Amino acid sequence: MIAGLLPLACPGCGRPADPVCPRCAATLRPAPFAPAPAGVDAWAAAFAYEGVARELVARVKYRRAHAATRWLADAMAPLLGPPLPATVTWAPTSAEHCRERGFDHAELLARRVARRTRRPLRRLLVRLPGPAQTGLSVDERRVGPRFSARGLVGSSVLLVDDVATTGATLAAAAAALRAAGATRVVAVTAARTPPPGLS
Repeated sequence: MIAGLLPLACPGCGRPADPVCPRCAATLRPAPFAPAPAGVDAWAAAFAYEGVARELVARVKYRRAHAATRWLADAMAPLLGPPLPATVTWAPTSAEHCRERGFDHAELLARRVARRTRRPLRRLLVRLPGPAQTGLSVDERRVGPRFSARGLVGSSVLLVDDVATTGATLAAAAAALRAAGATRVVAVTAARTPPPGLS
């Protein structure tokens, strides 16, 4: 593949870097405050969804960029304070996107977070048919995707996803986990968009 032979470039300045140079990494802004979505006990996000962070997420989401996946997940894991949930899972992407890309980017992030936190990874959720969140308006996003749990779920779960905008995906996933027995759901995302009215 030709892309694999080209030098990897920082998404901020274009200099050689895999995945981001130290100078551009220093410009990343922390995620803006937002309350945890319904059903989620605590929610942490590494970065504001803009600029370099947005491009790093895109590299994970569309290009399966291993270095970007590691880098983002390594920034996500330290945000989680004790007690750590017993199990790590993810909010699965749509079946259509999995077929198009050949992978689930949220699963890639969850696998790395599970390694960093030394917690087992389990595929606890199935995404039910419906439109993908990408490209929807804020109002449409609030409806959220639908999930069901794959059997019984342990008491505490760490839910991983790439980006949260309205929090509807996290809320829907948490509802499915709680319906299957989870009593505590903690979420972590690579990035978060500002709530309406906040810059």
